[in-house]
Parts: sequence; structure tokens; C-alpha cells
Amino acid sequence: MFDYFRIACAVPDVEVADVDFNIEQMKKFIAEAKEKNVDLLVFPELGITGYTCGDLFFQQTLINEAYSGFKALCNESDRLIIAAGAPVAAGGCLYNCAVIISDGKIRGIIPKTFIPNHGEHSEKRWFASAVNSDVTEISSAVFGLSEEYDIPFGSIIFDAYGAKIGFEVCEDLWAPVPPCTALCLGGAEIIANLAANSEAIGKRSFRRELVKMQSAKSICGYAFCSAGCLESTSDSVFSGHSVICENGKVSAENKADTESGYMIVSDLDLGKIRRDRLYNTSFSDCRELYSSDAQQVIINQKPSHADGEFADVRKLPFIPSTEKERAERCLSVFGMQVAGLRKRLAKTGCKPVIGISGGLDSTLALLVSVQAVKELGRPLTDVVGITMPCFGTTDRTYNNSLNLMKSLGITSLEINIKDACLQHFSDIGQDKNNYDLTYENAQARERTQVLMDYAGRVNGLVIGTGDMSELALGWCTYNGDHMSMYGVNSSIPKTLIRWIIDSLIKNGTFAESKEYLTDIVNTPISPELLPPDAKGEIAQQTESIVGPYALHDFFLYNIVRYGFEPDKIYALAKKAFADDFDGETIKKWLKTFYRRFFTQQFKRSCVPDGIKIGSVGLSPKSDFRMPSDAAAKIWLKKLDEIE
Repeated sequence: MFDYFRIACAVPDVEVADVDFNIEQMKKFIAEAKEKNVDLLVFPELGITGYTCGDLFFQQTLINEAYSGFKALCNESDRLIIAAGAPVAAGGCLYNCAVIISDGKIRGIIPKTFIPNHGEHSEKRWFASAVNSDVTEISSAVFGLSEEYDIPFGSIIFDAYGAKIGFEVCEDLWAPVPPCTALCLGGAEIIANLAANSEAIGKRSFRRELVKMQSAKSICGYAFCSAGCLESTSDSVFSGHSVICENGKVSAENKADTESGYMIVSDLDLGKIRRDRLYNTSFSDCRELYSSDAQQVIINQKPSHADGEFADVRKLPFIPSTEKERAERCLSVFGMQVAGLRKRLAKTGCKPVIGISGGLDSTLALLVSVQAVKELGRPLTDVVGITMPCFGTTDRTYNNSLNLMKSLGITSLEINIKDACLQHFSDIGQDKNNYDLTYENAQARERTQVLMDYAGRVNGLVIGTGDMSELALGWCTYNGDHMSMYGVNSSIPKTLIRWIIDSLIKNGTFAESKEYLTDIVNTPISPELLPPDAKGEIAQQTESIVGPYALHDFFLYNIVRYGFEPDKIYALAKKAFADDFDGETIKKWLKTFYRRFFTQQFKRSCVPDGIKIGSVGLSPKSDFRMPSDAAAKIWLKKLDEIE
């Protein structure tokens, strides 16, 4: 369902050379995996015998016993795929193999390619490399199975449960050109690595980063399952480290540094993998250059049972989940904003001119401008902040605007635009008591005219304050706040802006303005274009009109980043916001997003320059191209079909 594939890594307790014991331990995890509707269950390298058998691998008794273990696993392999590690003899050589079992049969055997013979490793004493093998199949009779058939042997890509899967064994991942690279270019979307990786200081983090990077480079899901701590400790310790990654991100990992007798489960999103492979032209170019000679084996065409239960669905996809990561991300984004504006100011020799409303967006644009001017070594008075109160301005935002500008030491101006707007209403025959779209837009355009004309007087550069979330929804006045000479917030989502300012407060970057910045962060989001309520407080709150920005940023990320279909986005949102909104509310705002996203493209088709910050952007020059007259009909129809 929704292109999910459920994968599990199980690390059973092991007794070296005791096949019966090891098989019984594996059976426990097979039963648990079936209960959880796992599609693919991965066990460690040589898990049937134990990795550290040494010269016992030369004992035919051990090899035969391992073969009998296959028979037991075949009997348990209905409803899922099992990847187990075992020694296999073929063509006069012994190979360290991943044995793939499903629906009562051995479906394929993949020998290890790179055999380590350095440091604590001496595998070449026992095992040959797949490179030296000319074997392409083995008879099932070799393993004493009741049904006789040919088992594919070598490099294989399996087609199963709607996914294409490749396998490699431990050291293969450490090679400069790992087998999984060719497998992925040959179509594999998921790679499983059966490993017995010895532990050492710092190796866990290195191993995690290696798996993450391989999954990122190959645009795949990657499951690494390593032998547990009950392997022999004669020469090394094995930690039992398992990690599952998707497109460069960890989706599941065991917690203890040294562990055995556990299983981790993750739902990999094949939709993300497939979309990124379509989008990434370098991946398709590599596929043309480096073809794969892997055998193609069909296991099962039934769809996966995975429903995303074990998938990590982020409620706030633009914001890191931990405070440390969030602070680092926010300060990094701020630094990028400053670097972009600093270059533009240095090139033009202009002064930044900003309209200050007392809201989040204009505050961040002001802070970026102040920091850029500081780094250029110019006086802070080069920054010109103009607050332009009108019909909807409240005392709270008005005072915050003035106090913030004063505390930062910039050039501060107040230009009241009420009379100008009233004169304009009179000129065009607009009733000043008719609070319609013209009433609102006239104020936004008057403010932009003031900024543009004042900038012309002082050799200024009007700095845009609008953010990416507003641009996605078209929540800006065309040729009003939609327009500037440089947009510092243009690729930053609304949900992130609040955290950037919060991080700057906590970092002490603008300590002299802490009091006012804190109140601005806590002020309701509003365009303040309609008169305040009877108490003089903000009456027009943006999120009650267009919907919660948390939802819209969630929609924006999944629509633009991955191109998911409406029913999948709806299902993901229901899971992520289960404690916040019911299904009808989510559907209502998702429809709003689609309608506005399509109808407001004309505003995005002509936007000022502004640097790209993250993986999602809406600039027509680099990130998102769409004709302004495209129709949302089929997307809205999909939503209407959801029960």
C-alpha cells in the first residue's frame, strides 16, 4: 500500500557451529516477522553456522548440517522472504553466501565478492570470491530438498512484493566499488547486507555513515544486519549493529552498542526512491554507462502488506527533530541568507530597505540585513527600516516594529499610509467601509510603492520579506508584497522562520533585541489588513483563513519533494497529525492547498532573485516549473474519491 516495503533485520543469539540451536533462534524471529507482516527478513552473515567457525568450515559435517538448516528455513518461509547467511560449496570452492528463501524454496544464492584478508580477517583461508566463480546455478538436490529445481547462483536482482531487491555480504560494502552499486543501476531499489562486522572504537558511527552514504549515492533503501555479541570473542567482539537507511537517512537502528537477540523493522518508501531516480539525471546517466549483468529472478508479485506503520512520517519535515540539530540547521540557514544578501549588497553598493511589520517574516529579513551590513563593515545606519501603519495595525506589532529597529541601531522611519490609501480609494471609487480584496490589496501595493520609491531616493535595495509557504499558497498581493529587489526568505517555509528567530535569540546573536524578538515570535500570524477587534487586538489571523501552516508545509514538502499522490499525502498527514486534526479537517485544507497552489502559479512565475536553501524550492528559474494555467482537476478528483 502506497509503495511501502517492510524490511526487518534480526540478530538472534548464536552458538558457534551449533546449527540446530541457531535455526531455532531464527525461527522465533521468523514467527515475529510474520506477525508484523514483514516482506523481507534479513539475518547476519553466516548466521546458520556462526561467523567465527574458523577451520571448522573445512569440516563436511558442518557444511552438511548447514544444508539441512536450509530445509528447516524453507518450511518456515511462507508469506515472507528470508535472507540467511551460510557456507555453500559450488564448483570445487567454498563460498560465504546470502541464501534467499521464500514460499518453501531457495530462490537464489549470492556469494560474497570481496573476501577480507587483512587485520583481524583471514576469510581467504576458507572462502573463494564470487569474481572467480563461473557457477550460475546449483541443483536443489545438493541441499537434500525434496523438490528438485535449479537455484540461481551469483549476482541476482529479485522482483518481489512490488520491489526489486539485491544482496551483498559484509565487506562488499567497504569496497571502493561495492556490488550494490551495479545492482542498483540494474534496477535494485533495496539492498540487504548480511554482515559480521567486528567492533572497534568509533566503528559504529563510521559504519552508520557508510550505510547512509551508500543509500544516498545509490538512491535506495539499505539494510545492514550484523552478527551479535554472542559470536566467539577469541579475537574480536561483534556488536550486533543493525541499521536500515533510506535515501541517506536512518529509518531504523538498534540502540545498544553491544547487543543480540533483537529485531528492528522499517517500512521503506519506494515512492521516494523511484521519484528521486526519475529526477536525478546523474543516476540515469550512470545506468547507461555501467550496466549490470545480474540475473533477474521473480519471487512473488503479490503486493506488499506494508501500510507505513513502521515508516518515520515527520510532522514538520522542514525542521530537525532534536533541539541540537534544529539550532544547527537554523543558524546554518541564517548564515546562507546573510551570505547571499552580503554578495548582492557588495555588488550593487546599495543599502537594504525593508518594510517592518512586527511579524515573523519582516523580522527575519531585517536581522539578515543587519548581519550582512555588519559583515561588510558598513555602519548599521545603512539599513533602512520603514514601518507603515494603516487600518489593521495593532499597538503590539506597531510598538514591536519601532522598538526592534531602535534596539538594532538602524535607520528607522515611520510612514503612515492611511491617507494615501483613502485618497486611492476615492480615486478608484472604492468604499472605504467595504473590506474586500481591493481594500486589502491597496494597502499592500501602497507599502511596496513607498519602499520602492524611497529606495530610489537613497540608493537602496528593497529586501523582500515573503516566505516560501506564502508563495506556495499565493498568500501575497501581486505586485505588492509579492515584489521586491531581492528575496531573502523566498525558499524558507513559514514553520522554519519562527525557529530561526528562536535560535538566534538563544544563540545571543542579537542580545540587545531579545525582548522584542521574543514577543514577535509569540505574535499570531496576520497580514493586519483589516481593522483590529474591539479590544485593539489582531482580528485577521492568517491560519484561520488559509489553514494551519504546519499542514501546508507538510503538503508542500510531500507534493514538491516527492510528487506523492493526494491519497498518499492525506494518509501520511492523518498519521503525522493524528493528535491535532481529524480526517475531514486535513482533507479540507489539502483541497485548499491544491486549489491555491495551482491557481497562484502566476505569482511564482515572476519572482525576484533569492537563494535556494533546501531540497524544496519554488523558483521558476531552478526548482519548480509549471505553466500558470495548469489545472488542479485530477488532483482534486483524487481527493474527492477518498472515503
